[in-house]
Amino acid sequence: MTTGVPVPHDNALAHCTGAARFADDLPEPPGLLHAALVLSPVAHGVLGAIDAPPGVIVLTARDVPGTNDISASGKGGEPLFAEASVQHHGQPIAMVLAETRDAALRAAAAVRCAISPLPALLDMEEAIARESFLMPPQVVARGDAASAIGTAPLRAEGTFRAGGQEHFYLESQVAIAVPGEDGEIAITSSTQHPTEVQHIAGRVLGIDYTRLPVTCRRMGGGFGGKESNASWIAAAAALGAWRTGRPVKLRLARKADMAATGKRHPFLFRWRAGFDASGRVLGLEATLAADGGHSLDLTPGVVFRAITHALNCYDVPAVRITAMALRTNTVSHTAFRGFGGPQGVLLMEDVIRGVARGTGLAPETVRERNFAGGPNDTLTPYGQALEGDLIRRVWAECRQDAEWDRRRAEIAAFNATHPFIRRGLGSFALAFGISFGVRHLNQAGALVHVYTDGSIRLNHGGTEMGQGLNVKVAQVVAESFGVPLDRVRITATSTAEVPNTAPTAASTGSDLNGWAAHRAATTIRGRMAEVAGALWEVPAEEVRFAEGRVFVARPGDNRAMGFADLAHRCWMERVSLSATGFYRTPDIHWDPATMTGEPFFYFSYGASVAEVAVDLLTGEHRVLRADLVQDCGRSLNPAIDRGQIEGAFVQGMGWLTCEELYWDAEGRQRTLGPSTYKIPGSRDVPPVFNVRLLQDAPARQDTIFRSKAVGEPPLMLATAVWNAILDATGLDRIDLPATPDRILTALSARGS
Repeated sequence: MTTGVPVPHDNALAHCTGAARFADDLPEPPGLLHAALVLSPVAHGVLGAIDAPPGVIVLTARDVPGTNDISASGKGGEPLFAEASVQHHGQPIAMVLAETRDAALRAAAAVRCAISPLPALLDMEEAIARESFLMPPQVVARGDAASAIGTAPLRAEGTFRAGGQEHFYLESQVAIAVPGEDGEIAITSSTQHPTEVQHIAGRVLGIDYTRLPVTCRRMGGGFGGKESNASWIAAAAALGAWRTGRPVKLRLARKADMAATGKRHPFLFRWRAGFDASGRVLGLEATLAADGGHSLDLTPGVVFRAITHALNCYDVPAVRITAMALRTNTVSHTAFRGFGGPQGVLLMEDVIRGVARGTGLAPETVRERNFAGGPNDTLTPYGQALEGDLIRRVWAECRQDAEWDRRRAEIAAFNATHPFIRRGLGSFALAFGISFGVRHLNQAGALVHVYTDGSIRLNHGGTEMGQGLNVKVAQVVAESFGVPLDRVRITATSTAEVPNTAPTAASTGSDLNGWAAHRAATTIRGRMAEVAGALWEVPAEEVRFAEGRVFVARPGDNRAMGFADLAHRCWMERVSLSATGFYRTPDIHWDPATMTGEPFFYFSYGASVAEVAVDLLTGEHRVLRADLVQDCGRSLNPAIDRGQIEGAFVQGMGWLTCEELYWDAEGRQRTLGPSTYKIPGSRDVPPVFNVRLLQDAPARQDTIFRSKAVGEPPLMLATAVWNAILDATGLDRIDLPATPDRILTALSARGS
């Protein structure tokens, strides 16, 4: 068996030793020009003349031969370079090309742009009042929520905000474009979506996709930030190569990367609910407003996932949830691990606390009273079933692992004797839907070759950003052929080998590409079985592949040969040992007119408990312990999955507690580097960190080897930290991120 085994990441040693080559590590081709961007110093204004220093090449919107549009949707409104106006601080206005990177950066800094400033729209409340929308509001509803709230014995309401988040991948955005023969431009890009790089570059240059092969061997992190944003970086490099006939590299410095690329969407929440004395929520009306920035980008998908996850794993009989996408003069916000789900699940956490306050019950009791999956409440408001038994199972097992009752009493005793340091305990449960919200993206392709020595070459449409996708897909192929994993060679993602791919996002990488690779391998294995069956005069169905051998599956029949021997024999028999595989996710559908359907292939479930200590004098806090239970189905690789769970939790913890984006009154982003933007460090990781994969977890038979996705769901388990901070401080609510100064301000306002 190769799947289900905790195999290390295929490039673990290379990453740790520095041997792994990323885009910026590749040898520079002869004649390379370096590029640097000229970014807008203001948030909104009318663009006038652009004056550049002599001796360098400056490209602007006028130099675009195709369409000056980099929108992921293709609906326009997002230029590569600003034309008549600038819409956000850090918007690209021009690109400078020079012989060295230092010269390009100096020249870009010397470019002067005449901009007549205009008022900038920055506040979400103001955007709502002005009806400044990127798209029409979406509504998911069931029953008469207003009536249910009005007739409920008890009522509560709330308003809160959640900030955005910078991706802060270790490798910043980078692309290299190299001109070739017959107008071809080969692009190396640090991207989660090579096909979109191809499409955007083709649109900007006005040339066929076939002339723009795109390659990505690995990324130094992505987290959604290299899904759409990497495409325009590559398109700009390709434009430079097209205009000059020379190779061009564009690598953004950290400050430029943070200014010019999108973030996780900030959200504003408003809600009112009706409930009874037992804590059962009877009706809920809520508004989720997402700050999309100045253009659409991937905001429709983020808003869709937020609204479909607003109830999380809970059931409300009568509900009306409205989701808005606001247009402001900030950078266009984009995909980020969880893709709107993390923001969506925050809603019910605030509702649960409001109900707990109104009834005098513990939040955990309110949770249990409202879990979905009872006799009459198995469907979400949009019509898809949740598995109530599995929700309750991860919840119960996590509480048991965390020793909830004992520690609850222990924390109460600690707080009674410590006036300034307070501990708190928080919990969380999750149901996260797996699939792209856009139906056509739920597809993948793969290409598999078996060579006559029995070695196997694997190429698929997914991209490796450190998450371990390649080793998982390689395990699937090795398992399909019954050979050791080291016989499978993983190769760089390339649009020239597997075309028309979906992005590696939405936690679908293993599901989609694993199935595609499995189908390619199965096709070849079937051909090989026919050859072996003819040799041994048995039906092909009786030929088995295992442990690097091929044999007859009959008691007492000892005929067998090595896998490599059969591969060579197939070649002698002129049998193809190459195949493509294609997979599309079945059984998903969505009606945007009625906002109903089954948009997710399945749900991934999880639960968490976190303990924190908060200094009431400073607002500083520390996560002392975290207990997580995550449903991964039958994990393809428990070691990789465990790493994903740990990393996702810490990244979620950063979003909720310390990563704060700040724009000043003029709309200039002031958090443009590690000196002003704090991501979690090694000392922020809980010293007691218990992570467990749900054992004997049920899963659909039609997931790849009955596994489940793990990339995004665990990030939301960090929500338990928010709840623990509120438990420790006794605050009713606090906007996110719950930074020390924000906690201290809230405590001071309360008079603590």
